[in-house]
Amino acid sequence: MKKSVFLLAFIATLLLVPANSRAQSLKDLFNKENVEKVVSAVTGKNTVDMTGTWSYTGAAIEFESDNLLMKAGGAVAATTAEAKLNEQLSKVGIKPGQMSFTFNTDSTFNAKLGTKTLNGTYVYDAAEKHVTMKFVRLINMNAKVNCTSSSMDLLFESDKLLKLITFLSSKSSNATLKTISSLANSYDGMMLGFSLEKKE
Repeated sequence: MKKSVFLLAFIATLLLVPANSRAQSLKDLFNKENVEKVVSAVTGKNTVDMTGTWSYTGAAIEFESDNLLMKAGGAVAATTAEAKLNEQLSKVGIKPGQMSFTFNTDSTFNAKLGTKTLNGTYVYDAAEKHVTMKFVRLINMNAKVNCTSSSMDLLFESDKLLKLITFLSSKSSNATLKTISSLANSYDGMMLGFSLEKKE
């Protein structure tokens, strides 16, 4: 049955693609990330794990439901909130290319920010899209994980993100942390975090 659904979806996709752009679209259709999404949708299983090194590319924001997103003002509010979070993270030294996370197969990980490296252990539940990270000298950090083979968002409740920023960055200031906290309070039901890209 699942094979039939996949075949019908594939045929429908082909019919919707104009002839003159079919070659490029077929290439895009069969790239690794899109194939993973189709397999995940058909089988209900996430086939991607989070092992490897991931480099920070910017802030990530997600509303817990579409209803909350609409109440907050929709896509414009999300874009505005993301820009504000990017600005505040930049003030504490968290900028694209300057922070990375490495998740190893033995359930250890490290986070690097500039010259500072912090180690810990993690437990990743691919089915629940959830990771629990334990830094040395820090309480457990629970995060939602949106992961493909090439990109990943680590999303935290705002108070957990504030603790993590304070722990990672020597430049964190009360004013910046208050601004991030205020941002989160302005959009109830919003998760904040990091958008990451896998290093080759």
